[in-house]
Amino acid sequence: MLNQPIEGMKMKRLTVALLLSALIALPAQAAEGMTDVASAHDVETTADRFEQVLKKKGMTIFNRLRHSEGASKVGIELRDTQLVIFGNPKVGSPLMKCAQSVAIDLPQKALIWQDPAGQTYISYNDPQYLKQRHNIQGCDKVLGKVTKALAGMSQAAAAE
Repeated sequence: MLNQPIEGMKMKRLTVALLLSALIALPAQAAEGMTDVASAHDVETTADRFEQVLKKKGMTIFNRLRHSEGASKVGIELRDTQLVIFGNPKVGSPLMKCAQSVAIDLPQKALIWQDPAGQTYISYNDPQYLKQRHNIQGCDKVLGKVTKALAGMSQAAAAE
């Protein structure tokens, strides 16, 4: 009979440990409509490499925001988090012609961030999610090219 409370405490500890493990893993999972690509580099290096790939592909880089630096200016500590805003009117304009509301999600953005375990990711909006969100019709060929380009550029920047 004495063993029952001890076994119950062990079970509670195991349950709490499993829940905490699940919560820690959650940030590495993609939010709805986002694609996450794990990087072999830190955030700064990944963002630099991503910009280099974009330039080689002829993309326009509109801005690079360092959210963690902005947060530190107001006394908030944030893991390294950067946003690269980029695009190409040859691709974005046809999408807007198919569904003008997609302009709210353009130019394209890539979030380069670090999870609590120190893993760096490149995250971006999945073009198929944008298709659904904006009911884009008649642009499947363009969306296919965007999907392939985003995957290739992210993987190139993230690779060792």
